[in-house]
Amino acid sequence: MKSQNISFCAGLIGKGIQASLTPAMHIAEGRAQGLDYGYDLLDLDQMKVGVDQLPDVIADAEARGFGGLNVTHPCKQAVLGLLDTLTEEAMVLGAVNTIVLRDGRRHGHNTDWWGFAESFRLGLPHADLGSVVQLGAGGAGAATAFAILRAGAARLTIFDQDHARASGLAETMQRHFAHAVVEAGDDLPMAMARASGLIHATPTGMVKYPGLPLPASLLHSALWVAEIVYFPLLTKLLSEAGHRGCRVLDGGGMAVYQAVKAFELFTGIKPDSDRMRRHFSELSQVPPQTALAAGAAS
Repeated sequence: MKSQNISFCAGLIGKGIQASLTPAMHIAEGRAQGLDYGYDLLDLDQMKVGVDQLPDVIADAEARGFGGLNVTHPCKQAVLGLLDTLTEEAMVLGAVNTIVLRDGRRHGHNTDWWGFAESFRLGLPHADLGSVVQLGAGGAGAATAFAILRAGAARLTIFDQDHARASGLAETMQRHFAHAVVEAGDDLPMAMARASGLIHATPTGMVKYPGLPLPASLLHSALWVAEIVYFPLLTKLLSEAGHRGCRVLDGGGMAVYQAVKAFELFTGIKPDSDRMRRHFSELSQVPPQTALAAGAAS
């Protein structure tokens, strides 16, 4: 049942976020649910403030009556000390991407891991989780590692340009998933030869960072390949993997389903995830700035 004549306002905090499709997705679904739904970009670059000003940015959003905030780079860790509660997942990951503002309290959640998990469940059903290689141990990598281990991965080998960061993430995940073997890798060709799946969680492949995150020769037809990059949806990695007969999953699903869960947390209304996915697909076919304008006007 649709809610009627209810106003709700949310926002996204981060740096350089003018191309984000999250506002358009939230606004369109809010209006489809009968809400007067507003969604503002709180771009630190545009506001000419630094991460150290986060307390003021959040306090101002509260004063303006915001019901929720999404949080992206470089603020996901910085907000932790500014919140009243954290979910178990947010504590494990050490990152928050969704803040529910309710009754004068700030509740921190992480919907990135659920977004990847849901996308993976729907997009790569019955995937072999025997031995998974992950490239990237940053914030997104923490979310995907948590998700794939929660899905039942037996072995996860994590690679990062910063080996210490890969080791730290592996140790954290191992503590929480005793059933699995979680390790930092130091021999990518060997790990890929035995791998059943590959998760890519670095910026490589984005428009700003074109290219492949590993030699194409390491891809083989027995692999599934899951991507987090969604600008563009068809990255060079997915193209190369597809040519070699791999099952592939683009990064669009993670972007959509993290927003699906955030919308539900914000409003208490279960969104139509298929509708949000269709809207994302429409938006991703046009330039980001045009998509934002369309979302705001819809």
